[in-house]
Amino acid sequence: MTDQHVRIAHYAVARGSGRLVTIGLGSCVAIALHDGRFRVAGLAHVLLPDPSVARDADNPARFASTAVPLLVDAMRALGARGALTGKIAGGAALFGNMLSGGTGGQMGQRNIAAARAALAAAGIPLLAEETGGNSGRSVVLDVNSGALTVKSVRGGERVI
Repeated sequence: MTDQHVRIAHYAVARGSGRLVTIGLGSCVAIALHDGRFRVAGLAHVLLPDPSVARDADNPARFASTAVPLLVDAMRALGARGALTGKIAGGAALFGNMLSGGTGGQMGQRNIAAARAALAAAGIPLLAEETGGNSGRSVVLDVNSGALTVKSVRGGERVI
């Protein structure tokens, strides 16, 4: 089975078989999309909720608000024609309130909210999520089935 690794602020799409993998989700959120009928999947590792919170807004994969339309377009170009579904993981508060004068945990929550809003704006149902908390995560998206395996040190492994 072929693995395609998705780095922070990047995305990947695939069709048929294989896995899309991203590691090191702290406050970042992984957005996973799947077309079960045509077996096309996409995964983005988003860093921030939207371009308004960044100095450099050139990379749409960096933001939850722009990564979802980017994934949809790339998946459609690869042959996705069916209904898309979404899953998200990440958005942890790894440092709690130790950073930013007590706001260290807020970026994860903002990323989660932005991912949910971007999916809703695109008309994509959110089927499952493994978000929040204070533990980092890594995810593996099975392109064929759409199963999202979420791994964390504290939470073990869970398939959503």
